[in-house]
Amino acid sequence: MNAPTAARLGLVACQVCELVSRPPAAACACPRCGARLHSRKPDSIARTWALLLAAAILYVPANLEPVMITRSIFGTQRDTILSGVAYLWHSGSWPLAVLVFVASVLVPLLKLLALSYLAASTQRRSRVRQRQKTRLYRLLEFIGRWSMLDVFVVMVLVALVKMGALANIQAGPGAMWFGGVVVLTMFASMSFDPRLIWDPSGGADG
Repeated sequence: MNAPTAARLGLVACQVCELVSRPPAAACACPRCGARLHSRKPDSIARTWALLLAAAILYVPANLEPVMITRSIFGTQRDTILSGVAYLWHSGSWPLAVLVFVASVLVPLLKLLALSYLAASTQRRSRVRQRQKTRLYRLLEFIGRWSMLDVFVVMVLVALVKMGALANIQAGPGAMWFGGVVVLTMFASMSFDPRLIWDPSGGADG
């Protein structure tokens, strides 16, 4: 690319107050808020991979372990996310079943796969479809604003089977693992620096 870039012009954006400045060579702090300046997020790819790996590990028990445990006079019932989806589908509440499946199973999995693709292609310094990868990251950022919807859907499952004094409903270990997946994928998205996508085309020197 022949167009000048911010890195070549010596411009650095503060990640706290978003001020774009040209600090002196010896300066490493934002002139407005005093935060430490970096041309790129430090260890962005390594941190993203670490968080993605942890989220992928938690994704398995999040779907296999029960998210709620119901104790009643009829016995104890342990429900996973998938068993809840199956129950809603067979009971005729297929719109809610689709919502639970998409928000609690499909969306976290797609976020893991999409972030892994971005991290892998950026690590290889690939120049293929850079604009599309940037749009994909923006989409992940938008979805990230609704990440807690996944946890909310799990709580809806608990509310649907609440039977007052006839039953005692507790959150199962799957709910904890599921919350961990949501938090880790949010941090992974925040750790990834999308500017690294354009560096192979001359976006930065290092």
